[in-house]
Amino acid sequence: MSGPRRAVIALGSNMGDSVEILKSAVASIAQLPQTRLLDVSRLYATKPVGGPEQADFLNAAVLVESDLDAEELLDKLHGIEAAAGRVRDVVWGPRTLDLDLIDVENVVSDRANLQIPHPRAHERQFVVHPMQDVAPQWSLRGVPLSHWVTIDDDVKVFADCGWSAS
Repeated sequence: MSGPRRAVIALGSNMGDSVEILKSAVASIAQLPQTRLLDVSRLYATKPVGGPEQADFLNAAVLVESDLDAEELLDKLHGIEAAAGRVRDVVWGPRTLDLDLIDVENVVSDRANLQIPHPRAHERQFVVHPMQDVAPQWSLRGVPLSHWVTIDDDVKVFADCGWSAS
């Protein structure tokens, strides 16, 4: 990789103490080697999309700058998920922590293990709302992020939770 690139990571949790799990995940991302945390979104309460019946999610997004290549970054994110007790047994099921590498500046990958930009990010309000907080000028699928953000009663800012970008 030639120099640092900005990347957007989506975070979600609907098992356990989701606020603390997400705060810990942000702290872990900030400690990744060759990676600098640039911004953290507000925390959003969202209805689950697809999968079995389950509790609502808390979602956020972070913007980082990293010298890690996309595959290395994704591998580190999977390690953070595993440390938080993430088990991948039910597709779109409940989870302690979900970290999705949504996009990496100037990287396109269509490999089975790494699809960048994320193929469905633009369809998911629980991704684009937090993403707009940290990267409002970003584009997905060649279209400005603001085009994808809609008013959605299933996506609400989670107030008074102590969430902070600092």
